[in-house]
Amino acid sequence: MAKNIKTHSEPLFRIVKRDELSPLKAWLIRIATIVIAFLLVGILSMIVSKKDFGQTYQIMFRGVFGRVFEGKPAMLWKYLQEIAILLSLALALTPAFKMKFWNCGAEGQALIGGLASIYCMIEFGDKLPYGVLILVIAVTSILAGAIWGIIPAIFKAIFNTNETLFTLMMNYIATQIIAYYVYVEGGGSNVINPVKAGNFPSVAGNDYFVNIIIVAVITVLMYIYLKYSKQGYEISVVGESQNTARYVGINVKKVIIRTMIISGALCGVTGMLLVAGTDHSINTNLVGGQGFTAILMSWLGQFNPFIMAIMTALVVFLRIGVAKVADTAYLNSSFSEIMVGLVILMLVGCEFFIQYSIKFRKNKKEDKA
Repeated sequence: MAKNIKTHSEPLFRIVKRDELSPLKAWLIRIATIVIAFLLVGILSMIVSKKDFGQTYQIMFRGVFGRVFEGKPAMLWKYLQEIAILLSLALALTPAFKMKFWNCGAEGQALIGGLASIYCMIEFGDKLPYGVLILVIAVTSILAGAIWGIIPAIFKAIFNTNETLFTLMMNYIATQIIAYYVYVEGGGSNVINPVKAGNFPSVAGNDYFVNIIIVAVITVLMYIYLKYSKQGYEISVVGESQNTARYVGINVKKVIIRTMIISGALCGVTGMLLVAGTDHSINTNLVGGQGFTAILMSWLGQFNPFIMAIMTALVVFLRIGVAKVADTAYLNSSFSEIMVGLVILMLVGCEFFIQYSIKFRKNKKEDKA
């Protein structure tokens, strides 16, 4: 009597790592994804706002660039400022993430840097010459951010703690410190009036110029540091394999601590740019959640500062442009964030399919007697 036929079962699909695509092909896929994402955002915005396709994009471009072609570049400078702040945070996170140290503490490190800035502006504003005051603000902000970054690095290097949870908890601590400082300094009003001393200089009436130039310089320096310096090479090796790094004589603990000092210090610079450069005050929403968006910018930019600048410009364009469409159509302000999230999701999916492919199960059965 024949035995029951056994069927060899396989999963419906498997995720398989692709053979490496050529850089040209990979970039063509990315560009196609960006174009499709922009078209999708335009179509959804058109449907929701009940405006025609061309009008939707016209509103987006005017919301971002304003009347720049009429000699009124105010909106353009605002756009560049928002790029600068988000890019600054992404640059700060890049060395740590390239080392596979998951620093989710950019918000807290920037807040602490901003706290150092506002403290110096208030306490020393009428006691130091302007040039010396700016120098003191810069040094203290960088040191404050570096200290906030080195704490989780030491615990990771010595006790192998989870850096993701550690840095997230330090964000919460930083937020509560800022809340307490604002309450005390504001006399219980939860608001600190704009401080006039220690503000960055306005260039040709533009308050954003200095911030933009500082971030542009940091972008170039970070590219050189990661690609051509010995420390940048050590970061890459540690990120690939800590065992390999130890085998070739790299002090992994030292690299972790040093890299997080740099990451925290640059976050401190961002806090300084926000306080001394634009807001001239501080509150718990100083960074506005951009520390987490910066993680995506760093990753989508493949840890290349120049690619990160392009990705940041695209995301900020969508955020401002779609917000303008939502405003003209009296939509909820969260519509812009939804569209930005959709585009980021598509870009993440694009990177996934560049690296991996999906193999579906073949419709075959193996009979066994």
